[in-house]
Amino acid sequence: MKKDLTQGNVTGTMLRFAGPMILGNLLQQLYNVADTLIVGRFLGADALAAVGSAYTLMTFLNSVQIGMCMGCGALSSYYFGKKEEGKMRESIHLSFLLIGSVTVILNLLVLVFCEPVLRLLQVPPELMEMMYTYVRIIFLGLIFVFLYNFFAYLLRALGNSVIPLYFLGSTAILNIVLDLFFVVVCDWKIGGAAWATILSQAVSGVGLWIYAWIKEPLLRFRRTYFRITKSAVGECLRFASASSLQQSVMNFGILMVQGLVNSFGPTVMAAFAAAVKIDSFAYMPAQEFGNAFSLFISQNHGAGERERVRRGTGSAVKVSMIFCVLVSVFVFLSAGNLMGLFVDVGETEIIRVGVGYLRVEGAFYCGIGLLFLLYGYYRGMNKPEMSLILTVISLGTRVLLAYLLAPIPWIGVWGIWSAIPIGWFLADAVGVLFLFSNNIFRNS
Repeated sequence: MKKDLTQGNVTGTMLRFAGPMILGNLLQQLYNVADTLIVGRFLGADALAAVGSAYTLMTFLNSVQIGMCMGCGALSSYYFGKKEEGKMRESIHLSFLLIGSVTVILNLLVLVFCEPVLRLLQVPPELMEMMYTYVRIIFLGLIFVFLYNFFAYLLRALGNSVIPLYFLGSTAILNIVLDLFFVVVCDWKIGGAAWATILSQAVSGVGLWIYAWIKEPLLRFRRTYFRITKSAVGECLRFASASSLQQSVMNFGILMVQGLVNSFGPTVMAAFAAAVKIDSFAYMPAQEFGNAFSLFISQNHGAGERERVRRGTGSAVKVSMIFCVLVSVFVFLSAGNLMGLFVDVGETEIIRVGVGYLRVEGAFYCGIGLLFLLYGYYRGMNKPEMSLILTVISLGTRVLLAYLLAPIPWIGVWGIWSAIPIGWFLADAVGVLFLFSNNIFRNS
């Protein structure tokens, strides 16, 4: 199931490699969408608002470890392309220790500071108890999120994007079944949705670790490869920290926006919760294509295939832009029907607010599609710091404009919605300008 990304037709190779990653991310989104859909339908709008707001916090903390896994996966892909097995295995062992330690620390912090963080997010008093219950349970699964993402990104670094898909497929189905059983049959309310997600994550995380140990000798831990040298630690830290900061900055900005959304009350919170899920589904394929593109660039950069890097970049831009235009049209025209999947048709105000959000975002998906490719390109070319800079520009613009515009009475929540695509396009402009002004593309 491995793919050598340095061989074969450029576009076909990227699409075949990206396909399972896109489907896998789609299934991963089902973890959260199952909670949202079932909670919204069976527990009501307040529970939907609580889960949606908790999802933003959960995504932020998960992004720290996922970003580290992503960066270390890019480093492993680079060494795999260079055929330097020893350095690859050393980096894998160090990465496991590093990211595992960070995961334990995050778990302790969230258990200790859960309540103060919820107050900081301006959670309305009527939702506090539900959200506190959900968050305290859901973050017990951080270790399983780490295990799945660590081995998923390593398998993809070896060119195997299919096996992670298989594990996510089975556990996504399990999550939906457990959601229905715990929430509807057992009447465990919002806690049931959280336990369903944790058990599903445990199956995918532990299961993928077992598979990697049995089937991939390169991914087995051996004492001889636990070598802690200054150069190896520095390299792992550089890739892991840059990618982690990129992902966490991105989601910290979203978390700050969530706090602003919460200040508008439960109706806007519920609309935002449902609309963000739809939004994530809409541009998720472009995001995963960008991640696959990053590993394509990394392997070919490691192998010295400069022309293949150039041709792959041009092809990736064309594919991503075509997809984003089609999805923009669909979301813009279908916004009302899509909101109706998550919210009862009688909740007209929630649907109205959500449609407004989707029509602003839906018109500009090309901006985020190009940004995902820029992230992937710089990460694959061993310049992860540039991806971080673009994220800071995009999210900084979004947060600043949102907080400046939302308090203006005649703008309100429309200021939050419109700040997002403005941030995308500003970061795109900087990324493309840097690419050509420094001759990176021509000399890659």
